[in-house]
Amino acid sequence: MSDKLNPAQDEGLEIAQRMKEEEELGLRRVQGPPALIVPAIALCWSLFQLSLSSWLMLDSTIIRSIHLAFAFLIVFLSYPMFKRDIRLPGLRWLGEKQRIPAGDFLLAALAALAALYIAIDYDGLASRIGRPIGRDMLIGLFLVVILLDAARRVIGPTLPIIALLASAYAFLGPYMPEFLASKGVSLQRYVSQIALTTEGIFGIPLDVSARIVFLFVLFGALLERAGAGKFFIDLAMSLLGRYKGGPAKAAVLSSGFTGLVSGSSIANVVTTGTFTIPLMKKVGYPAHKAAAVEVAASSNGQLMPPVMGAAAFIIAEYVNVPYLEVCKAAAVPAFAAYMALFYLTHLEACKLGMKGLPKADLPRFFATLGAGFHYLIPIAVLLYELIVPRHSPDLAAFRAVAVLMGIMLVQGVVRGRRSGGPWAAGLRQGGGDIVAGLVAGARNMVSVAVATAAAGIIVGVVTLGLGGMITSIIDTLSMGSFALMLIITAIASLILGMGLPTTANYIVMASLTAPAIVTIAESQGIEVPLIAAHLFVFYFGILADITPPVGLAAFAAAAIAKSNPIKTGLQGFMYDIRTAVLPFMFIFNTHMLLIGVDSFAQGLYIFGMTCVGMFAFAAATQGWFVKRNRWYEVPLLLLVTAVMFRPGFVAGLAGMENSLGNKNLVYLGGLVLFGGVILMQKMRGPGKGTLVPGVGGESA
Repeated sequence: MSDKLNPAQDEGLEIAQRMKEEEELGLRRVQGPPALIVPAIALCWSLFQLSLSSWLMLDSTIIRSIHLAFAFLIVFLSYPMFKRDIRLPGLRWLGEKQRIPAGDFLLAALAALAALYIAIDYDGLASRIGRPIGRDMLIGLFLVVILLDAARRVIGPTLPIIALLASAYAFLGPYMPEFLASKGVSLQRYVSQIALTTEGIFGIPLDVSARIVFLFVLFGALLERAGAGKFFIDLAMSLLGRYKGGPAKAAVLSSGFTGLVSGSSIANVVTTGTFTIPLMKKVGYPAHKAAAVEVAASSNGQLMPPVMGAAAFIIAEYVNVPYLEVCKAAAVPAFAAYMALFYLTHLEACKLGMKGLPKADLPRFFATLGAGFHYLIPIAVLLYELIVPRHSPDLAAFRAVAVLMGIMLVQGVVRGRRSGGPWAAGLRQGGGDIVAGLVAGARNMVSVAVATAAAGIIVGVVTLGLGGMITSIIDTLSMGSFALMLIITAIASLILGMGLPTTANYIVMASLTAPAIVTIAESQGIEVPLIAAHLFVFYFGILADITPPVGLAAFAAAAIAKSNPIKTGLQGFMYDIRTAVLPFMFIFNTHMLLIGVDSFAQGLYIFGMTCVGMFAFAAATQGWFVKRNRWYEVPLLLLVTAVMFRPGFVAGLAGMENSLGNKNLVYLGGLVLFGGVILMQKMRGPGKGTLVPGVGGESA
């Protein structure tokens, strides 16, 4: 692939890379021996987590406290108190970015000790649950405050503000208006629940982060360090680059590969967008559309099992179902969303009259596959471990990491021998790559660990007995309308997600609204499985990654494309409207989540019908199908969408019994209508908005 970046694109890539590094590595760029402190801590953290999955046996509460302590050390040594420089004499250390001031060393040590307190005095705290002594209260309050500051430094003010509001509500409940009133809690009960038990900060989200998520993030970091990201891009380009809009289709495919193990939209954008965005512009995509395609593809990567932006494991814990059940439920919507995005890039290429890249500019498929086939081995091991023997996710990830490390060592030796160097030097290179991957994996985990711990404050407040009150409030706001409640929940997820990482947004919304969705649905005679409610809020949390004005993924892609970030975000959101429709559909049509579906053939059948619905919706919203849509064709395409997404509802409207046979008849009617619209457009001769073969590209 022989496309070179021009100076402007180089500058944009540098900006995007800096955004990614600030998100993952912090703001400080320390020089000299002190620069080794944070990498050393990160390496120890990774080795500790790998030990837990192999030989080290510890109580889960102790594991959570050590996990949080490591995160605190890296946060306070990597992120200054303030992002801007402080000019006041004596306070300049608060914004220091070139060295680690003594004040932050002290804060890091105190924060780590506060996190470890529940492990240090484990037996004592267990013997006085609900009756904290003065020392417990002091350390517990300090832990809450220092955690909120850590979250503010790493992910911004949104999550700390929400946690503070939830905490304030816990105390001020008796003084609120009648429909918001609750009996409130004492300071002693609050501190005990939030900071000294496993019902708050040290709750389920932090447990999942410590036991499972870390290893998957580490696996992704090691894969990236080994060079798999470039391999996925080249493989996608070799397959799709020569077709109409090929670079955009390759962006979708490569982002799907990367999303299998990545938990970050912005990381996906910078990894794949570096190559795909310039190539999309080269074949004719406007800058903002090239960036928007990459943003949509990268954000959708977090929908993809088996990792789902680290949320899959937390969903499994909250819903109390096996992890593979979560992957099964998420499979059809995730893959259908990707297929629809793939189709959407084709529609855009048709509208713009594009061609693919010359074959000479593309990598060869078999040569690319042969050169990088070893990158697929650890992914295959991971999937095998999860699906065939059904080992626990942490054990599966550990074994995949072990295989990947072995491959990286061999790869270093092979590369060293090919360049004429001694095998020992190649072995050192492979070992160096492994160490760098271990450090990167731990540093990438900081935001997840801090976000899950801080979100635990909100979870703890809810479990103080306020969950029923929240359901009542949501019911009041929605005026008893289930549809309006879903819309309110979706909007709240989007708004919260503008300032929260996907995992934290999911935890907050799952704690506040997912149980309410199920309860209110039951009161209206609607059966909504708990996993459907959790996936609903999860989907809208991911969409927030590209929602203007805050979506960081859109800003990173816009920097690479040199486009307007707001325009890029809006275009990306337009592309992702198809994803926004899916959660509303699977709430009412749980077959899309394969609930009650045990046959593989039936699952494929449902997937196919869902894809047809998604294609029809994409064609309706993009204004193009085989040719440019006429006004009367749009409602027909939307009707196809409704039929494919809600066959049971359509059967009921037609006066038919809601049976499998009647649903199949409805599906058949939808396919006939879909084919009819295709035939209508094909029968139209070339005209306005129609591509003529040989002029600006082939016909659609």
